[in-house]
Amino acid sequence: MKKIVVLGCLLCGYVGFSQVRVGFENNSQWYVDDQKVKIDEKEADERFRSNSYLKVDYDYKKWTFGVQVEGYEPKALLNYSPDLKKVDLGTIYVRYNDIENGLDVTAGHFYDQFGSGLLFRSWEDRQLGINNSIFGVDAKYNLGSWGKITALGGRQRIGMGFDLSKSLILGGDLEISLSDMIDTGEVDLTVGGSYLGRVLSDNDANKELDRFTNGYSFRADLLSGNYYLNVEYVLKNKDYLFEGNTILDEFKQKGGALLVNSGYSERGFAVNLNLRRMENMGFYSEREKYGNDYNAATLNYIPALTKQYDYSLQNIYVYQAQSSFDIYTGGKLGEIGGQFDLFYELPKGSVLGGKYGANIVLNGSYWAGLKNKMNSSETGVEAGFFDFGDKYYHDLGLEVRKKWSKKWSSIFMFLNQYYNVGKLEFKPGVVNVNIFSAESTYQFMDNKSVRLELQHLWADADKKNWMAGTVEFALNNNWSVFASDMYNYGNDDKEKRIHYYNAGVSFTKGTMRVSTSYGRQRGGLLCVGGVCRMVSEAAGLTIGITSSF
Repeated sequence: MKKIVVLGCLLCGYVGFSQVRVGFENNSQWYVDDQKVKIDEKEADERFRSNSYLKVDYDYKKWTFGVQVEGYEPKALLNYSPDLKKVDLGTIYVRYNDIENGLDVTAGHFYDQFGSGLLFRSWEDRQLGINNSIFGVDAKYNLGSWGKITALGGRQRIGMGFDLSKSLILGGDLEISLSDMIDTGEVDLTVGGSYLGRVLSDNDANKELDRFTNGYSFRADLLSGNYYLNVEYVLKNKDYLFEGNTILDEFKQKGGALLVNSGYSERGFAVNLNLRRMENMGFYSEREKYGNDYNAATLNYIPALTKQYDYSLQNIYVYQAQSSFDIYTGGKLGEIGGQFDLFYELPKGSVLGGKYGANIVLNGSYWAGLKNKMNSSETGVEAGFFDFGDKYYHDLGLEVRKKWSKKWSSIFMFLNQYYNVGKLEFKPGVVNVNIFSAESTYQFMDNKSVRLELQHLWADADKKNWMAGTVEFALNNNWSVFASDMYNYGNDDKEKRIHYYNAGVSFTKGTMRVSTSYGRQRGGLLCVGGVCRMVSEAAGLTIGITSSF
């Protein structure tokens, strides 16, 4: 961490040019034991841990040069990949972008996405510990209003810097606007197709197995007036699976996915519907990384298609997309289901809307496994295209946002959930959950505000009932303080009736933010944008710093 901080200070003093962009981020934790929450004995050797990132980009005419240095010292934060360690180069690239002639080429580490990402997406999310960049060449050519072409190739980052996958990744994408090629009237229609190939190295131990795996996707986007419709279909060739340090050469399973997004909107009203069927869509640059806990070496982006909830108790029984094939431990092949959102704005001056109006959001989702059976004629598992299997999850939520005056507003939400613990966590039983949340914010003296949040969760199994609360006070435009607590008062095991308290302060000025807090962290799934990782229970001091210039 010290090396990165010193380098950042030197850059601050040396570069003041508008062509240079610098970003710095540090997240540090000091872990402690208390009476209720203890750090895992295997991790107790290092109580202070830190993740640091220093990113520098330099623009010169049509060229951009960039580098990111990362530090994980003395070790990375708990639950991050053990491949992230010490101080080293994270990413490095050079980009040539000729907007006038439609050419955009990047050499080095790059991020890209085909369509929705179901076939291919490389991205970075520091909170989840994900950096799935490709080290190679990414070339794009803009066809003007007609569309664009992308071609890429390289090896995927699986650790620090130049720790790259053994496989070669090749891909291409073509997107065409039919509306600009032919006269489609008031209808905007765009179609696209993608290819992604993974070529594994000739490993002596597995050289008799196929080295090539190919994936294809086809999509269409339609927009007409207030309506929109997006459809994408993905195919992945059969591939061997890797489980428990062993290649399951008796199984060679195909993959595929269908995604449909549609909706309608007008002033004060909108409705959206998302449907997805997914079969064995875990796609990794190395077979050995299949189903790993750190989302390392993933070639595609498969978020859970459920509402991303804001409140802590709503995220205890959070659904994680079931993308991987798992015949031994649960008989899972994938998932099928969908979600809907309905938004309605109560007009100002109406009986229910009052002087300032109100917003109502109704959201729900349903997810099940694919009903499947062993294929008797050849190794593998098969499922009917629309055959629903065991129910995994559902939720139904109603949210009301109401402004009472120019300074006072509130949010009320009720959420019902069904969570199949047996299928999603391989523990017995299911949990039925009801959650009520209420929040109010009051602003006063121009730049001060206080926010109060109260929640309660009723559950008929697992850890039973919870209550939670947060109070946050913004002293001015720069300083704010908060205190929160989650209490599992209904746990049948009295020793596990734990208060997960937290208190902290933050300072913000311009692009710099410094925050610190002390308290306990509840174990479970941490999700960002529908992608999740497991975190363990912990207690201690947390410090975060972000800055850019």
